[in-house]
Amino acid sequence: MKEEAAERPLARGIAARNRFARIFSLGDRASPSSWTPGLVLSSDDPNLPLSVAAFQFQRYSNTIPATISIQVLDDLCFPFGELECWNSVEGLILPSSLDESDSGVSPKGIQFLPVSWQALHHDSNLLDEKLEPSVIALIDAPQLAERPGRLIEALDTLRRRFPTSLIWTPGIGGPDNCALLSWMGVDLFDLSRSHEAVGRGILLTEDGPREPDTILGEKTDLQTQIEAWKRALAATRSAIRNGTIRQLAERQALTSPRSVERLRRHDSIMTELAAKSAGSASLECVVPQGRNLLCYSHISRDDPLIQDWRRRVSTTHTPPNHQRKVMLLLPCSAQKPYRLSKSHRRFQRAIPTRGIHEVMVTAPLGLVPRELEDIWPAAHYDIPVTGDWDADELKYIREMVELYSRRNGFSRIINHSGINLEFEGIQVTDTRKSESAGSHDSLDRLNQAVENAIDDLDIKNVKESLHRLEKLKALSRFQHGTDDWLEGTKVSGRPPIFRIEKNRIQMALWNPRSGRFSFSKAALPILDSCGALGRVVLSSDFDWRGDLFSSNVQSADENICIGDELLVFQDGELIGSARAEAAGWEWPNGPGRLAKAKHRL
Repeated sequence: MKEEAAERPLARGIAARNRFARIFSLGDRASPSSWTPGLVLSSDDPNLPLSVAAFQFQRYSNTIPATISIQVLDDLCFPFGELECWNSVEGLILPSSLDESDSGVSPKGIQFLPVSWQALHHDSNLLDEKLEPSVIALIDAPQLAERPGRLIEALDTLRRRFPTSLIWTPGIGGPDNCALLSWMGVDLFDLSRSHEAVGRGILLTEDGPREPDTILGEKTDLQTQIEAWKRALAATRSAIRNGTIRQLAERQALTSPRSVERLRRHDSIMTELAAKSAGSASLECVVPQGRNLLCYSHISRDDPLIQDWRRRVSTTHTPPNHQRKVMLLLPCSAQKPYRLSKSHRRFQRAIPTRGIHEVMVTAPLGLVPRELEDIWPAAHYDIPVTGDWDADELKYIREMVELYSRRNGFSRIINHSGINLEFEGIQVTDTRKSESAGSHDSLDRLNQAVENAIDDLDIKNVKESLHRLEKLKALSRFQHGTDDWLEGTKVSGRPPIFRIEKNRIQMALWNPRSGRFSFSKAALPILDSCGALGRVVLSSDFDWRGDLFSSNVQSADENICIGDELLVFQDGELIGSARAEAAGWEWPNGPGRLAKAKHRL
């Protein structure tokens, strides 16, 4: 057996991220040999391509506690030059129900570290900052999977404590749940359930276990089971790359009641975390162009991203300063952003003032104020349209409208949404009268209601330049928590792209196609003084020339979201900015590139 101190770490980087699901590239960064999600083979399994399985394990039960070794199946460890084998001690595992008990013999390992529920509660060695294993195995995963919430809690704890490690959950993965487990942070799986399926004469497919169709010549041998694994791993990797892993996880969750329970519990935990720190829940603030949020099922409404949007709009967002008296509720449109649709162009012709606060009513986001229609996820969601609202949709929309209108002090609501709304102490004018939103009579009633509000409440039609600035201020408050950096600025340019200047110096560009402010180098000190952006601190002895990695980052704000603009500091001085590619839970020790350099002062 090789001396533990001689074990070499796995060379790994990040090829793609989507929430807690990641694709690790293994081996030489310039030419990786394998990727995750992938398989860990046993010594009894057939050989598989390295692209599918980069590891093989062997458990030795002739000693107490048992030992486990993992063979890395290619030259994937740094420094390169030979194959690697990691050794570990399994420890004595007690049932997960015995939270307070301690067997006194914890798992041990360096590059391969077995961990149990008991170890998470009693092994203080897991807190050692120098401990950075390449692979972690949650060895009592099958037991935790049988106890509601335990598996989710254990995975979340491991993922945050060891952001660079590959997590393996022996015995519970299959083609029917690998996307769901990947969504929760699992990287490696094994063929245990597939072997069981062979013994029972069933097929373990991407849609769950089922009887084979013998008429069509289906078989249940191990090779057939492995082919199902290859399809599932390919689909999972593709979904992580293109940002649809959530939708694949939702589909897989429906294969069993236990999987539905796990997804719901994970959503609940992440939603609670997001209320305190969006970065802890791995939420994005900006996504690549072309990526959409696909909300095709009822369970999509539980997505923490959607729940966070509803919460922030309801409890924190404030409208432009000149639109604080009347709120106009409009139906959404299939086209995004809404203003480009034919229906909303007709609405605009019926609204003769800029002093009315327009808010779109939509599922699953609930409410989308006009000034937020260009940002993620409001400009990028897709949902089946039936024309009918179910009871759950009506409930959260009514709750959002009441909370939003009362908190912002609206004295009147013009309701062109088609949903019946009544609130004590707030005047609600229904302009639809059960007719379509774009009918001639409905638009006439909309126009008349707006005219009446202008006269009754003395609503001013401000200049277009002030209207644009106030909308950008409201948008900045939502995205960055402040609009102080916009004081004294002027907005110019041809819609929809705007140039923001101060004393004839460009501070930023607003481009709705990217859904973010593109800040100039000159704006960085001002953004720092008003606390508009998150901060990253580089190591003192580092000469910053490229992007940000864990090797050069000393500390960072925990609330960083993917896509955030970040201020970069070193030795107490602001030295530039970067754009986050990893969420706050991965900083400062996460794998791969954490942020891409933007400006240097």
